[in-house]
Parts: sequence; C-alpha cells; structure tokens
Amino acid sequence: MMKLYWSPRSRSFTALWLMEETGVAYERVLTDISTGAQRTLEFLAVNPMGKVPALQDGDATMAEAAAICAYVAERYPEAKLAPPLGDSHRAKYLYWLFFAPGCIEPAIAQIATKMELNPVAAGWGDAQRVFDVLEAALDEGPWILGAQFSAADIAIGSGLNFAVRNFKMVPSRPAFERYLDRCSARPAFQRAMEFASGEKT
Repeated sequence: MMKLYWSPRSRSFTALWLMEETGVAYERVLTDISTGAQRTLEFLAVNPMGKVPALQDGDATMAEAAAICAYVAERYPEAKLAPPLGDSHRAKYLYWLFFAPGCIEPAIAQIATKMELNPVAAGWGDAQRVFDVLEAALDEGPWILGAQFSAADIAIGSGLNFAVRNFKMVPSRPAFERYLDRCSARPAFQRAMEFASGEKT
C-alpha cells in the first residue's frame, strides 16, 4: 500500500486529490508543517528537503507533486489519469503536467510577492503570458486535454484553486472559474479538500 506524507493547508492537496481519483487504498501519514513535523529526523529520512507531499511505494520514495502525479498515474493505469505511451495526447499531457510547477507556480509567486523579474533570468516567462496561455487552453475544455480528465488537471487545478479561490492572489478569469467549478464538482476533489482543510485526517 502506498504511503502519502501530507499536511493540511499545503501543496499536499495535489497528491491527496490524485490518490482519491485513483480509488485505491493508501495510507495517509499526517506531517503537520505548522508544528515543524517536516523537520524531524524521521521525515527527513523520507524527504531530505523537508517538504510535503512525499510518497512511499514499497522501496520507492519520491517527492514533488508533479513527479508524484506522473508516477501514480502510470502505476494505476486503470484510473485513466494519463494517456498511455503511443497515445496522441501523451505529449500534450506531459507538457501541461509540468507546466503547473514550471510556469504556474512561479507566476503565482511573482504576483503574490510583487517581484520584479529579470526577463533574462526568468526562463519560465512572466505571469501575464502564463495565465493568457492557460486561459486559451482551458477555453477549449472541458479539461486541459479536451474531453479526457487527467493528472495534468489535478496539477493545474490544484494550483489555480490555491491562487484564485483559496487565497485570491491571482485575479480570476471566466475560463478559470468554469474550470474550477468542474474540478470542485468531482467527488475526489471534495474528499481531498476535507483532508487539506484540516476537517479530516
């Protein structure tokens, strides 16, 4: 059984939502970052970076939400969270799965901190372009790959929900609201939110 180390009110929501979408049994290990649990020697043996989420699957251990998404989606193909090898949507899926941490998260940070960027140093682009590109892609919906929901939607939907609805750091757009309505209507999203909000452990 997979073991997921998580904390309420953190990026763990991505991994919680992912695991709930698979429908498989997994163990949740509460690692509350508000108490410093991520800095204990026990947890640092799991993830030396001292960050959640982290995942153990037998002898395999990993961290980083997008990597966990990629691994779990391929580990449980019956959940249909990733196009299989050879599928024409595979390249687009991988692009958007890693667009979330590679572009959306830095864009959120730029807006939240009002940081002035050196355009040469900021290889991910700028917030305006990131959200324009994302908006155009979501307008083609209902999901980032079109008709198929995937782990890329979990990565993107988690980031948008955090920035647009939870903390209102990023100005919303109609396409974002429609997309987040679809995401939040999913039972797995709702179950994960109960954990992420601290209502359940």
